[in-house]
Amino acid sequence: MATFTSIPSIFVPLVGLVVPAIAMASLSLHVQRNKIF
Repeated sequence: MATFTSIPSIFVPLVGLVVPAIAMASLSLHVQRNKIF
């Protein structure tokens, strides 16, 4: 169980950084596609 409890301590900061990065990237792509308006 020691390895199982140490996994979230690695994945929580990773997800906390990757998810906003993906959200920002998709948002910027969405804005670039809709620059016609």
